[in-house]
Amino acid sequence: MSGVTDPDGWFSRHTHDWTDWRLDELVAAKGRTRVSLVVPARNEAATVGDVVGRVREALMDTASLLDEIVVIDSDSTDATYDVAAEAGATVHRSADIRPDLGSFPGKGEAMWKSLFVTAGELIVFMDADLTDWDTHFVPGLLGPLLTDPGVDLVKGFYARPGAGGPYEGGRVTELMARPLIALLFPPLADVVQPLAGEWAVRRSHFAELSVPCGYAVELAALVDTWRGRGLDAIAQVALGRRAHDHQPLLDLGAMATQILAASWARSSPGRDAAGADEIALTQFLPGGLAAGSVLAPSRSLVPVTERPPAAPLL
Repeated sequence: MSGVTDPDGWFSRHTHDWTDWRLDELVAAKGRTRVSLVVPARNEAATVGDVVGRVREALMDTASLLDEIVVIDSDSTDATYDVAAEAGATVHRSADIRPDLGSFPGKGEAMWKSLFVTAGELIVFMDADLTDWDTHFVPGLLGPLLTDPGVDLVKGFYARPGAGGPYEGGRVTELMARPLIALLFPPLADVVQPLAGEWAVRRSHFAELSVPCGYAVELAALVDTWRGRGLDAIAQVALGRRAHDHQPLLDLGAMATQILAASWARSSPGRDAAGADEIALTQFLPGGLAAGSVLAPSRSLVPVTERPPAAPLL
């Protein structure tokens, strides 16, 4: 890719563009390999049907790249389940998958539970809230896995514009995740978007990873793959442009807390997030406790539970 300044480094060797592979080439490379698309979703009735329908038409009905599209509904209170099913996905409620193992809220929990209801040797994850995207995301992410047996995990990256400019769509990445990686995991500094929700992984590898139940799943998988398999087991692919509805700033505090907890647990052997499944987070909201005050403390418990590797349970 143009602009690369480390011709012998990881970035130049493992950074790709989605146009590096033609769809027919990937279908041929797939052969008898089974591929699953997993879409974790919570209250995404407005967008999940478009995600499922477009991918199914392009990559199952027209080209045989995917073998199944599975939506894991994570405690939705809207019509996410019905919309996804009508669009052609196989839909499971996260809490109903292996009820003997219990259920936790969160994106990572839905992704971990997907291992019990999918058959793909390769798994592609896509968020359900996409509003500006295209179906080439899926073959782009599969390219390195189908053509390089040494790659176990592939991260997508893309332009993430927001209302305030080109970086407004990646606030947690720029303000917290990237500095955190620079401090604790510097070999991963060349991963463009460590928190990207679009990524792909070998099933056998994902089943060996500890999985945070919340938003830390992406960073944890990245760090644990590097630690366990080395940098050469990771690749990244430029996917163009991606947009979705952005969370309010205060909601991002809980996301950041979960990512920090998972990073803390991985920063040195034997360390965990204070041995807790929840972390108390204090934020300040308008509406003070005393006359003339404009802020009041609001305290919430942020879950930081992790699931153990699923392999022994499958």
